[in-house]
Amino acid sequence: QVQLVESGGGLVQPGGSLRLSCAASGSIFIINAMGWYRQAPGKERELVAGIRGGSTNYADSVKGRFTISMDSAKKTVYLQMNSLKPEDTAVYYCNANLIVTTMVRYPELWGQGTLVTVSS
Repeated sequence: QVQLVESGGGLVQPGGSLRLSCAASGSIFIINAMGWYRQAPGKERELVAGIRGGSTNYADSVKGRFTISMDSAKKTVYLQMNSLKPEDTAVYYCNANLIVTTMVRYPELWGQGTLVTVSS
């Protein structure tokens, strides 16, 4: 069974940092892309950052503060979040586009989410 498991969320003061991790497990053949989304209360889920091959993209609201990276050997994607603001408070979800060893495609696999709260 293929799944994504996030970790690293929590409570942090404004200006602080957190690092989220998302590990993919199961009989994975190839991971085409991974990304982080977030959903704040009363708002729609939005893309925060994505990584595909050597390319990354970011939401304008997090550019210069957040960095996405991936360890392909560990099948893990990270989101380093610096200079956090109260408006970054949300549930953060990991997303992956991958293919398992049986050649079944998972174009949008989601993790369970991890809560990030930025508050003093």
